[in-house]
Amino acid sequence: MNVLLILADDLRFDTIGARGRLPVQTPNLDQLMARGTMFTRAHLMGSSHGAVCMPSRAMLHTGRTLYHLEEAGGCIPPTHTMLGEHLRQAGYDTWGCGKWHSDKASFQRSFADGDEIFFGGMTDHWNVPAFRYDSSGAYDATLPQCPTPLGNNDVKWRPCDHIHAGRHSSEVFADASIRFLESRQASPTPWFMSVATLAPHDPRVMPERFRQLYDPNAIELPPNFLPMHPFDTGDLAGRDEKLAGFPRTEAEVRRHIAEYYGVISHLDHELGRIFDALEASGQDQNTLVIMTADHGLAVGQHGLMGKQNLYDHSVRVPLLMAGPGVPANQQVDELCYLIDVFPTICELLGLDVPATVQGESLAPCLNDPSTRVREVLHLAYRHLMRGVTDGKHKLIEYVMDDHRRTQLFDLEHDPWETTDRSSDPANAALLKRLRREMLRWRDEFNDNWPTQGGVFWQGYAPDEAPGIACHRQPAPAT
Repeated sequence: MNVLLILADDLRFDTIGARGRLPVQTPNLDQLMARGTMFTRAHLMGSSHGAVCMPSRAMLHTGRTLYHLEEAGGCIPPTHTMLGEHLRQAGYDTWGCGKWHSDKASFQRSFADGDEIFFGGMTDHWNVPAFRYDSSGAYDATLPQCPTPLGNNDVKWRPCDHIHAGRHSSEVFADASIRFLESRQASPTPWFMSVATLAPHDPRVMPERFRQLYDPNAIELPPNFLPMHPFDTGDLAGRDEKLAGFPRTEAEVRRHIAEYYGVISHLDHELGRIFDALEASGQDQNTLVIMTADHGLAVGQHGLMGKQNLYDHSVRVPLLMAGPGVPANQQVDELCYLIDVFPTICELLGLDVPATVQGESLAPCLNDPSTRVREVLHLAYRHLMRGVTDGKHKLIEYVMDDHRRTQLFDLEHDPWETTDRSSDPANAALLKRLRREMLRWRDEFNDNWPTQGGVFWQGYAPDEAPGIACHRQPAPAT
């Protein structure tokens, strides 16, 4: 069985049209859902870095938990077996395309071939600095650019060996993927194909016909829209948050949402071209297709624009599977992580799971959607936030320079996370239970680095009253 893995950037869990809660047109992903299984509660474990995509993608490709990565996923050591590397050792032809946010050596271990490779976090969709596959693994070519021609003649040397000027990244990656599929029709060797898109990450640009699909004036604001986040999260000055003014205005957020939807619909169109090529090549009946994303995005929810937080809009991601052995038109509502994709692929292919993988296989859920692989999920963002959810409730706790903060949400009755219930005395026992789960995260997942978890856990007292343990406010100004 072949494997096609599609990894989008910034694609939120609720933006796929047929089962999403938002009016986004995604007919090709809708079709993929109809012929496969959708995991509705797939989560990113979190991030130890402001560039959330870097550790997220490293976790997906290694199956390792957040604080068992090296350098926040920027470097993946040879001791951490990677998905492509494992399939390559099992006899698969492995091919990579698109964004790679870790080191070049780890890409080379994973893939025996590839095309249109972008090393980095983000770039101009219309002018992607890309590499052809380099069998030496050097990827050391550079091309000149004068980024400020109206101001000076400074030259910036960009790492790449070519640029498709004026060609959108989603189209460039789709073209390369189609060429690969066409080249594999006569080959008896199974393949693993990884397509990592840059969309719908900003800058949110797209062909005009997709922009015109969504009128900003007709966009309905989400129920949790706020002009400002109600308190300092410790990371409100990051790049993502500066994409819109403070306070957020309804008109500006509507524009951002319309552009977000437009980029998603354009991406869906290009993915449809890949799916059509897979079918035309005659390989669709023998290919496991997995589609997911590295994280979500706020785009105005809770007064935020980015993904540097633990709300559902940022830590929940789409996860679709289709192909041999995957039931059609099925939904699984159990909790899972992105790190579970690696062992799931192994089980579906009949391969052993490497000893370095820490995820859990979701294959049992395909036969019985009520199978519980995980009772709770632990979430983290840098040294600033820790969270835990059992699917019904979510606890998020924050530590800033001089105070702590707690939020408790009833996800069953408040899926948009609008009402903090942490101060309700009736929830005292629930708070204690969820806080003890957070301590288990610290102890079992090695969340004690001095520059990360060590800061958060200093003085943490889960059995104390909420007002003492996690609502300690700074002293009043005199």
